[in-house]
Amino acid sequence: MSSQKRRETEGDEDPFSSGKDANLRSSEVTEGADRAPHRAMFRAMGFDDEDLGSPMVGVANPAADITPCNVHLDDVADAAIEGIDQSGGMPIEFGTITISDAISMGTEGMKASLISREVIADSVELVAFGERLDALVTVAGCDKNLPGMMMASIRTDLPSVFLYGGSIMPGEHEGRDITVQNVFEGVGTYAEGEMSADELDEMERNACPGAGSCGGMFTANTMASISEALGMAPLGSASAPAESKERYDVARRAGEAVLQAVENDLRPSDILTKKSFENAIAIQVAVGGSTNAVLHLLALAAEADVDLSIEEFDEISRRTPKIANLQPGGTKVMNDLHEEGGLPVVIRRLLDAGLFHGDAMTVTGRTIAEELEHLELPDDSEVSDEFIYPVDDPYQEEGAIKILTGNLAPDGAVLKVTGDDKFHHTGPARVFEGEEEAMRYVQEGHIESGDVICIRNEGPKGGPGMREMLGVTAAVVGQGHEDDVALLTDGRFSGATRGPMVGHVAPEAAVGGPIALLEDGDEVTVDIPNRELSVDLPDDELDARRDDWEPRDPPYSSGVLAKYANDFGSAANGAVTNPGAKR
Repeated sequence: MSSQKRRETEGDEDPFSSGKDANLRSSEVTEGADRAPHRAMFRAMGFDDEDLGSPMVGVANPAADITPCNVHLDDVADAAIEGIDQSGGMPIEFGTITISDAISMGTEGMKASLISREVIADSVELVAFGERLDALVTVAGCDKNLPGMMMASIRTDLPSVFLYGGSIMPGEHEGRDITVQNVFEGVGTYAEGEMSADELDEMERNACPGAGSCGGMFTANTMASISEALGMAPLGSASAPAESKERYDVARRAGEAVLQAVENDLRPSDILTKKSFENAIAIQVAVGGSTNAVLHLLALAAEADVDLSIEEFDEISRRTPKIANLQPGGTKVMNDLHEEGGLPVVIRRLLDAGLFHGDAMTVTGRTIAEELEHLELPDDSEVSDEFIYPVDDPYQEEGAIKILTGNLAPDGAVLKVTGDDKFHHTGPARVFEGEEEAMRYVQEGHIESGDVICIRNEGPKGGPGMREMLGVTAAVVGQGHEDDVALLTDGRFSGATRGPMVGHVAPEAAVGGPIALLEDGDEVTVDIPNRELSVDLPDDELDARRDDWEPRDPPYSSGVLAKYANDFGSAANGAVTNPGAKR
């Protein structure tokens, strides 16, 4: 007997009601006689009465053949769907875009990367709003997927669980583990004549052995780690490799957890507080995470209406040591961290040292401290101190992220220490009006010890899209200039970048920031201990140059790049486009 006939037989007053909780937003499209056409549409897709009476959970899935980070996400999403279905939810999968940062790197196409963060957030928000979804599982692989998905959850404020697709396993070359970072740096080494074509070819063929996001503590793994620290993802969910049984177990548990969040009416606004973001920054600096996380955390905080400034990254980094030996500043990859117990073992050490807020809430409804007690983790004495260092005997005394200011960056600039944290460098500026000019200069062998390479007009508005520049930075390092050449830009760097590379210089050149006023030969100082980025020019000279400065014509006059060039805010505030989140 059908459920409708059963309701009629039992004398149900409303044969068109499933008995769904009226507080669930999906009841707007499933309940009552006037929603018969809507239910007919659902039935065409195989949903039944039981589904229509259940919470409607959107599964946002950016699966694509564009990047190994996302190529397996259909399988990950299927496991989450299984968890939702078995827990009494109605899973509804929908797609959104992705951009491969690694494949677009070094091309004009990289301008699309940061814009994709905004498009992902916008598109997931639109589907959740338009289809009256009750909850979300947001799946992510490549770099900008992660903040874009979390931004969408914050905007909708629906019960949400973030689900990372997992990291790629390392490749092997000459008996050692390698990642795509080694290939990018190999390009510079090859250009210098220090690597043969055969060796570069062999590295290319072996660096990326399968599906998953880039293996070091680059942007994707950094943001996955941060999702745990924020409480948006269950503790222990970030580190399982992409192509592992554990990854699919994590996905099924995410599907189960989102129904618990619905039952408890637990929303991002109940989870995200100032303490959550302080925890996220502590994790970023302790594991040597990507500079991109500064941009994304500022954007997430703006979306969540949490007051967070760029200066706070430096404050937390000064008191929080770097304790993880992870690429690019170290030697290990995400899978190595997983084998030690994952992010929870890092969090536990920070918590025991008073550097982490244990009372911050998580998506499970338990606090961080309660979650650590709930998990089965190796005893702290079993964790390798040569990989996850003790807080009182750390890998580096301070965290990896530094915020520099000075007359070249009044609103701040971002640097990640991957080598000498006492680095002080003064040298002549070599000024380029974009990445391509700088790459030619480096590849043609013009770079000299002492240079300060300045790449401008690559900011959020000026690029537009704030390109990452792993190609240039890796070429500099690959040519042996990791310690004697600095680079600064109003653009961004890949999480795989290493060396004294200063990004996010704000204000950017396109709006007349001081970086727009630099000239070849100006003496520029990058001083990490004193957090300084400056040019040796008096104020009156900078003022005179500013009077003569004229903005460039926008690089694009139509289409999506032109639209976002107008919408982006400053990198110092997260480069957000949401009018309600701009500061």
